Amino acid sequence: MVTVKEATVSDLPELLSLFLGYLDFYNAPGERDDAEAFIRARMELSQSTILLAHDGEVAVGFTQLYPSFSSVRRKPVWILNDLFVHPDHRRAGVARALMQAAAAKAEAAGIVRIELSTDETNHEAQALYEAEGYRTGLPVRYYIKRIS
Repeated sequence: MVTVKEATVSDLPELLSLFLGYLDFYNAPGERDDAEAFIRARMELSQSTILLAHDGEVAVGFTQLYPSFSSVRRKPVWILNDLFVHPDHRRAGVARALMQAAAAKAEAAGIVRIELSTDETNHEAQALYEAEGYRTGLPVRYYIKRIS
C-alpha cells in the first residue's frame, strides 16, 4: 500500500536517493553532495514542500512543490516542479497518490491552483495529469524563456 507524507530533514537519505534518480532521468546527473545541499536548503529554508511516497517501508517516489502567487486572485499558487517514481515502482499508483496528496494538501492550505509542465513527448505523464484534472491551453498560454 502506498502512503504519502510531507518529507522532513530526517527523510533526507531516502529522498536523496530518489532525487539522484530524478536527475539521472533528466540527464542532469549531479554530485551527491551538491544534490543533498540543494534539497536540504529547500527544506531548511521552507522554500518548497516535498511529499514522499512509501510502499511499506521503502521510499518509492516524491514530488516537490514550490510556492508562487496569483496577483489576480491575490492567493498562493504551487508549482509542481518535480515528480519522480523509482522505475521498479512505476504503474503501481505511486504518481497518482503523490498527485492526489499534493492536491489535498493544496486545498487544505488555501492554494488556488497547482501549475506544472512536462516534456511534449512525455505522453504517460500527460495522461496522468489529465486524468487528475489538469488542463492545458485555455484560458492561458504559458511561455518559457531559458536563461543560461
